[in-house]
Amino acid sequence: MSSKSALLRSARLILVGAPGVGKGTHTERMLKRYPQLSSISSGDLLRENVRNKTPLGIQAESIMKRGELVPDTMILRLIRNALANKGWLIPREGVKPVTLNSAPPSAEPSNLPQDDIVNISPPLDAEYDHSEHPDASFILDGFPRTASQASQLDKLIPINMAIHVYTPTEVILDRICNRWIHPPSGRTYNTTFNPAKVAGKDDVTGEKLVQRDDDKPEVWKARLKQFEEAAQPLLEHYDKMGVLWRVEGGSSDEISPKIFAEFEKRFGA
Repeated sequence: MSSKSALLRSARLILVGAPGVGKGTHTERMLKRYPQLSSISSGDLLRENVRNKTPLGIQAESIMKRGELVPDTMILRLIRNALANKGWLIPREGVKPVTLNSAPPSAEPSNLPQDDIVNISPPLDAEYDHSEHPDASFILDGFPRTASQASQLDKLIPINMAIHVYTPTEVILDRICNRWIHPPSGRTYNTTFNPAKVAGKDDVTGEKLVQRDDDKPEVWKARLKQFEEAAQPLLEHYDKMGVLWRVEGGSSDEISPKIFAEFEKRFGA
């Protein structure tokens, strides 16, 4: 296989896997290998809109300041607008497109009920055409995480490949529990396969290494339980749609070539 591969049709992906399974690594490798593939991150879209004070960003910031979760409908609107701005999602005749740069509501955001976001852009169940051009290919990161969210996303744009990345629990646990970092630089060490020259010390500065809270066994096991409870219905949803594909391996280097092969079989030349 070549280092860069062209796509023949639009690929719309999500990666599903337990915390620490390497979804970020696989996403980076796929983006590098397939130039037509983009990453659409719900978290990045949310932060970008809050920073740019778009109507949805103002609304989202108000909700977060109250200590509440941003509703699924708002995340879907952010995704919808990002795809529409790229020309990958086109409102059908009679649906007036509205950009996120429209003037913000005149009322104070904190006084606006959540349903007022309906006035900022067309309803989510409006009819849209999605582009099948190979350049309209993306990995959707951070959403959906539940079957309910997936059902809502289906009304907007159909995912045509859901990759379930599986690594045995004991392998992930061994990997993350042995991971230590140097916070100022971000340098990462692993006592099993990439140890520091001096135990507990950064190779460059000699400063103390620390373990992230997320990497502590009890924290990771709690996150795994939450993931499994939400993931099973999500995986079943995409299995019923006929787009679920499972890949298993003990490391990213073992799994990535399998993903490339299957992905190119479905979307490549």
